[in-house]
Amino acid sequence: MKKDIILCGVGGQGILSIATIIGQAATEAGIYLKQAEVHGMSQRGGDVQSNLRLSTDPIWSDLIPQAGTDVIISMEPMECLRYLAYLSPKGTVVSNSVPFINIPNYPDEKAMQAELDALPSVVKLDIDAVAKDCGNARGANMVLLGMAAPYIEILTVEQLRQAIAVVFARKGEAVVEANLKAFDQGVEAARKVNL
Repeated sequence: MKKDIILCGVGGQGILSIATIIGQAATEAGIYLKQAEVHGMSQRGGDVQSNLRLSTDPIWSDLIPQAGTDVIISMEPMECLRYLAYLSPKGTVVSNSVPFINIPNYPDEKAMQAELDALPSVVKLDIDAVAKDCGNARGANMVLLGMAAPYIEILTVEQLRQAIAVVFARKGEAVVEANLKAFDQGVEAARKVNL
């Protein structure tokens, strides 16, 4: 089994934390992992993107070919659109529904949402609102990871939960629990979409 994943967003949204958690879970599960990252001007709100390739068999390249991505996980809808050429015809987009407008020529929001809605498999949610509702305004990336968890498939929800606990352990139990709560809310949101 293999899963090719593109993570995308803008600097400061926690994309690299998601990549670290998936990488930790894959390592603990004994799954092969290749990763390539583009940090852009991440300190200034520039684009951040990561290719994650997970497989039960050896992987020879860390870059995902066009039309080869199984899941695009996006913290920001416009950033998701940048990588649609990489999405497999059977792939799924999991994205924040609310844009992070940090440039003056941001695309028309209705046209952008229509393009996403036209995809065969898309899951969108206002992840910032969910994170605030569960008392962790900075946990939107964990909400998004929870939403994406059922689509990653090569790793279980529990394996990802365990990786969150490991990655955030040095920050203390309260931080671990807050991030697990945000993740669980994302998992629950994905279940509601699939009902």
